[in-house]
Amino acid sequence: MVKRFMDIPGVGVITALSFYTAVDYPERFKKSSDVAAYFGLTPRQYQSGEVNHVTGISKRGDPAVRRALIQAATVLLLHSKQWNTLKAWGVRLAKRIGFSKARVAVARKLAIIMHRMWINNDRFRSKALHRDEIATLKKEVGKENSALVVA
Repeated sequence: MVKRFMDIPGVGVITALSFYTAVDYPERFKKSSDVAAYFGLTPRQYQSGEVNHVTGISKRGDPAVRRALIQAATVLLLHSKQWNTLKAWGVRLAKRIGFSKARVAVARKLAIIMHRMWINNDRFRSKALHRDEIATLKKEVGKENSALVVA
C-alpha cells in the first residue's frame, strides 16, 4: 500500500510510511474527511451562543504526520513538473488565498485522497492537464507567483 501512496506527486517514502503507520486501521474512520481532522488539518472553531470564531488549523493529532503531509503538498505545488488537477487546484487556491493556506488545504486533500485510495485498494488517478490549460493557468497565476509555475 505504501508504494501506491508514492504514486501521488509530492508524496515520498517518509510521508507514505508516516501516514500508513499513523492511520493503521483505515476502517475506523467513517468518512475520509475525518482523517484530515484526525491530523489537525481542519479549521479550529470556537462557538458559544451567537459567537462563531474560525481560526487557523486545529493542530490536533500527530504533528510529524501533519508536517510530512504539508511538506508533500509543498513539493507538489512547487517542485512537481507534472501538471494534474490537484496541482492546478492548489495553484489557483494559492493565488486566491496565499501559499501558506493553500498548502495546508492541499495537505488536507492529500490525506483524504490517501485514505480513499487505501479503503478502495485503488491507485492514484488524476486527470493530466492539456497544454492549453497549463498555459492559461500560468497566465492566471502571473509573475508574482512565479515559483508556483515551475514547468
